[in-house]
Amino acid sequence: MESVASPTPAAVAAHMFAGDHASRGLGMSIVSVGAGTATLTMTVRGDMLNGHEICHGGFITTLADSAFAFACNSGNVVTVAAGLTVDFLAPAHRGDVLTAQATEVSRSGRTGVYDMVVTNQRGARVALVRGRSHSLPGRAVIPAKEQGR
Repeated sequence: MESVASPTPAAVAAHMFAGDHASRGLGMSIVSVGAGTATLTMTVRGDMLNGHEICHGGFITTLADSAFAFACNSGNVVTVAAGLTVDFLAPAHRGDVLTAQATEVSRSGRTGVYDMVVTNQRGARVALVRGRSHSLPGRAVIPAKEQGR
């Protein structure tokens, strides 16, 4: 019996992104994905601005959450968010290109902790986000039957 190699983090991310209508609809792009890491970008559009003409914090948080999702699922085990804390550091404006970099800080059993740093195109920090994840062992992002295709 031939064994099937585990999919790479990039393959898992591509599989997830194909069905991720929210991230794609907001114009996010995956820059890179590795074991426990992911970097995504998003350009702030006019429909993302709040009444102060700055990017609504929910969109910044969503970018960080998406990077978090790709980082914590990179091992091909279905993993969901258990909680997020967000600190907004600076406003983002129309046309800014935001980058969210997610990094695994700790993973033990079913629980993981990830830090996301959101920056603008000048490298200035816009937000810091910490996420807690919960893995669902036995559930693969890319099921074994699809890995051999």
